[in-house]
Amino acid sequence: MSVTAIITAAIVVGCVGILIGFFLGIAGEKFKVEVDEREEAILGVLPGNNCGGCGYAGCSGLAAAIVKGEAPVNQCPVGGAPVAAKVGEIMGVKAEEGAKQVAFVKCAGNCEKANRDYEYTGVEDCAAMAFVPNGGPKSCNYGCLGYGSCVKACPFDAIHIVDGIAKVDKEVCKACGKCVAACPKHLIELVPYDAKHLVQCSSKDKGKDVMKACSVGCIGCHLCEKNCPSDAVHVIDNVAYIDQTKCTGCGVCAQKCPKKIIL
Repeated sequence: MSVTAIITAAIVVGCVGILIGFFLGIAGEKFKVEVDEREEAILGVLPGNNCGGCGYAGCSGLAAAIVKGEAPVNQCPVGGAPVAAKVGEIMGVKAEEGAKQVAFVKCAGNCEKANRDYEYTGVEDCAAMAFVPNGGPKSCNYGCLGYGSCVKACPFDAIHIVDGIAKVDKEVCKACGKCVAACPKHLIELVPYDAKHLVQCSSKDKGKDVMKACSVGCIGCHLCEKNCPSDAVHVIDNVAYIDQTKCTGCGVCAQKCPKKIIL
């Protein structure tokens, strides 16, 4: 191949590259999507965990929603009040300070206190228990299965299986809600961080059936309800519920509970 042919080929390739670059530059300007500077600023102050606890697909999704007015400035459960304040400054609004929340497991039936119908050997996944007899080996059909679907879902290592039931480290929990969504028994809920009293049971069975399955299950005796001076406790579907907005933390319900399942 002659030198002239090589030079000609190089020139042609170079010209083609320049033309492609020129057209790409024009296309980029013509079709580029304008990004609000506030969106980038908000993304810069968000934690970057992309946990989805805010209800959006990652921090970028939340930042876009806040700028569009589709989400409040305090929507990030991980960042809490400090991040909400910074986002509020960017958006020019005051961030309302919400009560800090943590996940709470409504079950106290550990290996010692909860009875089992049989010994299970197989896939250790809570969702898989829907396909085994009685929904799992535990006698209580409402109890924590203890196979850690919530543990796998938590992006902050805030929940662990201890003695057969899930336990939440409230100092580490960010209330992202991942464990709530992962629990097939719906045993986990978000409660105020400073909640004084909580009921560690979800069983809707009648008292005699509860006692057969677990030594610490709520038997629906109504003693907590009858003795609460602030009308904060009510037994619904055979299990006690505490209205945290009414609870004064007096401790009467915990004292009267014969099964000692009110923390």
